[in-house]
Amino acid sequence: MNALGLKNKKVLVMGLGLHGGGLGVTKWLIKQGARVTVTDLKTKEQLKATLRELKSLPIKYVLGRHQPADFKNADLVIQNPGVPSESPFLKIANKAGVPVVTDMSLFFERCPAPIIGITGTKGKTTTTTLIGKIFQSAGKKPIVAGNIRVSPLDFLNKIKKNSSVILELSSWQLEGLAPLKISPQIALITNLSPDHLNRYRSLGDYIKAKTLIFKFQQPEDICILNRDNQASRQLAKLVPSRLFWFSKKYFTSGNGGFIKDGWLRFRSGNKTVKVIKTSAVKIPGEHNLENILAALSLALVAGVSLAAVRQAIKQFTGVSDRLELIKTVKGVSYYNDTTATAPTAAIQALKTLGGQKKNIVLLAGGADKKLEFGEFAQAIKKYAKAVVLFRGSASVKLKKELLKLNYWVMTEVGSMPAAVSAAQKLARAGEIILLSPGAASFGLFINEFDRGEQFKNIIKVLKH
Repeated sequence: MNALGLKNKKVLVMGLGLHGGGLGVTKWLIKQGARVTVTDLKTKEQLKATLRELKSLPIKYVLGRHQPADFKNADLVIQNPGVPSESPFLKIANKAGVPVVTDMSLFFERCPAPIIGITGTKGKTTTTTLIGKIFQSAGKKPIVAGNIRVSPLDFLNKIKKNSSVILELSSWQLEGLAPLKISPQIALITNLSPDHLNRYRSLGDYIKAKTLIFKFQQPEDICILNRDNQASRQLAKLVPSRLFWFSKKYFTSGNGGFIKDGWLRFRSGNKTVKVIKTSAVKIPGEHNLENILAALSLALVAGVSLAAVRQAIKQFTGVSDRLELIKTVKGVSYYNDTTATAPTAAIQALKTLGGQKKNIVLLAGGADKKLEFGEFAQAIKKYAKAVVLFRGSASVKLKKELLKLNYWVMTEVGSMPAAVSAAQKLARAGEIILLSPGAASFGLFINEFDRGEQFKNIIKVLKH
């Protein structure tokens, strides 16, 4: 069903969502002349921020429920990222012979340019954003979209055959590409660790979804993997395209980015170049060195000049909501790391900011994604003088692990103002209040970005 074929077709958008997942595709469908119905289990009140963006557009809404008849009578169903493939309503559509597609599959079918795709458990947005900055530095005017809450469909009519299209792709978005048997021409996986096990039956199923980023590549395409990450390293034998690595350690076999003698370097064939000194990197943390190595490796294999890569890295100061220093007030530094929605990410934040002394008051916990919290508890004991827990199923599990370690300095709260207030009573000058939950946000917040925004809004009005 090509773009012209959507005119006057009855298209059902399943899952409008709060992250903007259904927003871009809904606007695009209206522009194609489709007759759009939006259905979501959330209510009008819950979706008001997203609905505001669609005000005055000719859309039929079915909110707070799904109606089987809508799925039987549609010409096309759009499954958005938050909708599980096992949904009984999607089965109704399939039984009725109604095609089920995703916004990303619509884009891939119609995009005239080669696509660069970035996925992974953590570091996707930082890496994607930096790659975009590098291409910008090279004067390439890239399209940067995808799982960063920007729909690539918004830019489809501007894309030419020589455009640079850079997409952050979640595992759910990749699953939507599987029926097309298509992968990006350049694919990068930042790292793989347990996440979203509330959605996937096992870690193996989650990793399998991530492999779709390279599964259908051609031999002349490119795949870039993290040599330091065991799960990523094990995927090498499955890659059908040209393989490049990135690693914080020097390696002798294979091509890609690595660190040696205080320099980030890149090797291709028998040629190795020094890219930039580690001391010139502005964003903190070992994990961010990995993200930068990933970005520079991709940019250089894509043919971007070394000068453009250096300039962009030197100027890059990171992405909001990721180890973001908001303010220092009365000697206490406030960091927002709300996108740490899994324990592995929060552990990295603690390692990056933690000192020899326990200098962190941590705001953590929330909703569980069926993850383990033992290592997170150990990191808290090592680096945090106290922890403030948001009420939720993840906090129950984390508290149990902390008590096993005889760690008692914790309090539980039901809101962001209460969390900040509790943390301020515990922090002293020279210390850090860190929001790095290691858990999902649902229950107390709209999403992780709402969680971070609430934190920032409280901190920004604090007076010295």
